[in-house]
Amino acid sequence: MRRTVRSLPTDPAGAAALLARCEAAEDDTTLYASQLDLSGGDLSGADLALATLFDTDLTGVQLVETDLYRAQCADTVLDRANLTGASLVKVGFRDTSMRGADLTRADLGSAELWRVDARAASFRHAVLGGAAFQHVSLHGADLAGASAHRATLNVALDESTGLTGEIRGPARLVEGDVERELAGLELEMWLNSRGASVSVLNSPPGTVTYHARVDDEFPRERPAGIVRRRRAGNSLSDEVYSRNLRWEPTEYLRLYELGHNDDDHVEITEEEANRFILRTRAKLQGP
Repeated sequence: MRRTVRSLPTDPAGAAALLARCEAAEDDTTLYASQLDLSGGDLSGADLALATLFDTDLTGVQLVETDLYRAQCADTVLDRANLTGASLVKVGFRDTSMRGADLTRADLGSAELWRVDARAASFRHAVLGGAAFQHVSLHGADLAGASAHRATLNVALDESTGLTGEIRGPARLVEGDVERELAGLELEMWLNSRGASVSVLNSPPGTVTYHARVDDEFPRERPAGIVRRRRAGNSLSDEVYSRNLRWEPTEYLRLYELGHNDDDHVEITEEEANRFILRTRAKLQGP
């Protein structure tokens, strides 16, 4: 990563702070740009890891492939900023505005967003793995191709196209003038009906049951396999925990109810199901 910038901001104080960062002799010198105006600058490709950006104006700034690892942003303005391909791993965004920002292919792995306005922002093909979105507005945001493995999404959105992975809700959904909160299977079905391909991990109490396939050789404590059933109103979704180490659709319970499957099963607790998952992962992945 470069310690130079392509174009300095027009504000003298902001330009001076960036120059001091570039000219510092110590390699570990970080940028402190709180309460500065950096708009008009081109910081693409710069190394801004661990930067402090409190009450900083980054409106329209070019941050293409910029490294902002573990930077801290509070009351920061990133409206219309270009963060294409930027590293935002473990960045903390608090009370930040990034309306209309371009985060295409940005890596937000394990980032934390709290009370963030990301309306009309582009997250196309962004990596959201492990990120925590808390009270984030995604109205009009583009999530096409974004991956959100194990992300937590406590968000408000109106459409979601192309989001993939395993997420945790709930989400506040807006359809016309109506706003409602969904979680679990209901959230999953809503997202997937709009082009997403996600599995929602957390479901409201009482909506998920787990079943262990048992026989004389495989007792309840060490079953041959496990299946879960999730309910949302009149809708059901049955999944088996497979050798691919993920939940995948199954017809097992439906066929059993129709009398086409003679394998026995017993209902088990979520804790028992989690123990089976841990054993299976240890067996298939090795030490």
